[in-house]
Amino acid sequence: MSDLTNFPNYFNLAGKVALVTGGSRGLGLHAATAFLRAGAKTVFITARKQKGVDEAVNELNKLPGISGRAIGIAANVADNEEIQRLVDQVKEYEPKLHILVANAGATWGGPFEPTPDWASQKVLDLNVRGVFNLARLFTPLLEAAGVPKDPARIIIVSSVAGSHVPHVGEHGTIMYAVSKAGAHHLARNLAVELGPRNITSNSISPGFFPSKLANGLIGILGGEDELKKANPRARLGIPDDFGATILFMAAPGSNYMNGVDIPLDGGSRLVQGTLSKL
Repeated sequence: MSDLTNFPNYFNLAGKVALVTGGSRGLGLHAATAFLRAGAKTVFITARKQKGVDEAVNELNKLPGISGRAIGIAANVADNEEIQRLVDQVKEYEPKLHILVANAGATWGGPFEPTPDWASQKVLDLNVRGVFNLARLFTPLLEAAGVPKDPARIIIVSSVAGSHVPHVGEHGTIMYAVSKAGAHHLARNLAVELGPRNITSNSISPGFFPSKLANGLIGILGGEDELKKANPRARLGIPDDFGATILFMAAPGSNYMNGVDIPLDGGSRLVQGTLSKL
C-alpha cells in the first residue's frame, strides 16, 4: 500500500502566516482569499494606497467560515525603506512568516526607440529589484518559520512574458518581458541560496487574466473574444485557476518543489507566434 502519510494536509494552511504584495485586488486578492479559506491564521496584504488596502481587508474578513484574519499595511514595495518599514510592522503582529507572495508588479508598453528611461526604471524597480529586497529583508522571518519537513515559501508572481517574446512594435512590452525573465531567474537563485535554510522559492507565470493591469493590452489585442480563439483552452484565466495553483505552491503538498516556474496560461505561450508583432 502506498504510504501517503500527510495526505489530509496537502492543502491545509492551518496556523500559517502569509504576506501578499499587491494584495488589494486582482491576482493578489485571489491569493489572499485562497489562503484564508485554506485555514491560514494571518494574511497580511499590502499595496500602495491605504484606501484600497482597507477595502480589501474588510472584504477578506467577511469571508464565510474562515478562522484567521486579514491585516492590511500600505507600502510601496519598490522602495527599500518602505519594505523595511513593512517588515517592522509585520513583526509587531507575528514573529514568523511562512509564505511570502511577491505579486505587486508594474508594466509599460510603447514603441522601442522613444521608450522613456523612467518607464524602464519603474518596471525594473518593482518587478525585480523590489522582489529581491522583499526576499532579502523578510528572510529572517521566513527562516524562523521554515522547518525541514515544511519549509517557508517565497512565491514570485511572474508572467509567461518572461519565457518568450510576447509583444514588440507600437505597443511593445520589451522591458516588462525582460523584468519577468529576471523574476524567473531570481526565483531560481533564491531557491539555491535559501533552500538550505528551509525556504523554498518558486514562481508562477500567469497568462491573460482579466484585470486592471491586463485589460489595456487585452483591448489592444482585439479583446477577450480574440484572445480566447488563440488559446488552446479557448478561454482566459479565471480566479479559481490562480487560487488553486498558488494554494498548492504555498501548502505542505509542494514542500519539495524548489526553483520551479509554473506557467498558468492554458497553453497560450505555445502558440504565441501569431501575437508577437502588433
